[in-house]
Parts: sequence; C-alpha cells; structure tokens
Amino acid sequence: MVKNDTLNFAKKGKNDEFYTDLIDIDKELCHYTSIFRNKVVLCNCNDSTDSNFYRYFTMNFFNLGLKKLISVSYNKGGNGECYIYNVNRGQDPYLGSRGDKHLANGCLRVRLKGDGDFRSPECIDLLKQADIIVTNPPFSLFREFIALMFKYSKQFLVLGNINAVTYKEIFPLIRDNKMWLGPSIKSGDRKFYIPDNYPLNAASCGIDETGHKFIRVKGVRWFTNLDHKKRHESILLTKKYYQ
Repeated sequence: MVKNDTLNFAKKGKNDEFYTDLIDIDKELCHYTSIFRNKVVLCNCNDSTDSNFYRYFTMNFFNLGLKKLISVSYNKGGNGECYIYNVNRGQDPYLGSRGDKHLANGCLRVRLKGDGDFRSPECIDLLKQADIIVTNPPFSLFREFIALMFKYSKQFLVLGNINAVTYKEIFPLIRDNKMWLGPSIKSGDRKFYIPDNYPLNAASCGIDETGHKFIRVKGVRWFTNLDHKKRHESILLTKKYYQ
C-alpha cells in the first residue's frame, strides 16, 4: 500500500489542515452536476470562506441549482463559525445575537457555541439538515467521519487516502457497494496547501509562487456514494487477436 511520511506526520501530530486545490474539486464535481439541484450542501470540515469547497459552491451556486450551502469552520480552543449561503438570502433562521452578520456577498456568518468539530452536537444538527456532504475531512478521523455519514444516511463526496479501503470499518462498505471511488483521481499524488505554521518536513513540499506552503500527498482518492457514469462503464478484461 501507499507509504507516505506526510500522512504519518498528520497522524502523529494531528496536523490535518490540508487545503484542497480548486482544480481538483472542479475536476471531480463536474461528474455530478445534475445531482445537486435543489439540495442543501454541507462542507463541515472547512476553513471559513478561504476554503476552495466554499469558493466552488458559491461560484456555481445558481448553475448547480443549490437550495443552500452550509460551510463550517473549525477553531481549536475557540468558537467555530458557520457560513450559510441561501437561495433566499437574508431569510435564514440562524441569524442571532452571537456576533452573526451578513457578509458582502449575501452570505450569513454565524458564530458557533462550540469549536466547529464535525462530531459536536451543534455540527450534527447541521448535518441533519443537509442532503449532500462535500469536504476534505481530517485523514486521521476518516473512519469516524464515514461512520457519521452512514449513521445519518447522508450522501457524500469526500477526500481520503486509498489505504482507507483496507480499514475494517471501510472495506465492508466498498465490498457491499455502499461506497465507491470517484472518477477523477486514478493515481499519483495531490497538492494540498497547509497553514504557515506547519513545518516543511515532508518528502515533497515547498512554497509556491504566491508564497503559500504546500505538500504533495500520495494515494489520495475521492470516496462517495453518489452515482456517476464511470461506475457503469464496461471493463475490458480480455482481448482477442486474429491473424
């Protein structure tokens, strides 16, 4: 299986803030565009409005026909935030008195009582409202994340490491055709941006032309229970040769 010191670094230090490239999101999401019409999408492992998942869905909100976008930002040791982009802007019942405000683009920013951990009761309530969950969950918590998806019978599209297919909690889901891989990533590594305070001690890392730190992670795949055309294409297992 894939060996990667970047994943070991994340597991030992719980340094799971890997920010997904917008290009990778666009290449995968284009296979599911018709699925999102009139749906509530939750990105529950995001980094405020800097997340490329948030950017993708706000840029394509009306093209996809979304009903609502909910993006949750985790804040260790503090209050998390929830960003709500609604088809009926300004009419969301979440607006309260904890520093909530409307942002310039019509998005509603809500201060959470907790830190925004996807496992918290507050975030579970948001999960229950959603139809489809799309995000990049912490690789070290992948088992817990997927367990929640099935506990609450949610459709999802998330990033994870290919090694996850060997987990005792994950393999039966693949075997029983309850979860499968997305079509856009087949092999190789993927570039993720990381916070400035993360050390650049992985095998493949650096600073790009804009000054942002990044690492390259091997064995990354999309995991989903959303149907896509690639699942139904025939696989040519044999060939015949005639002289």
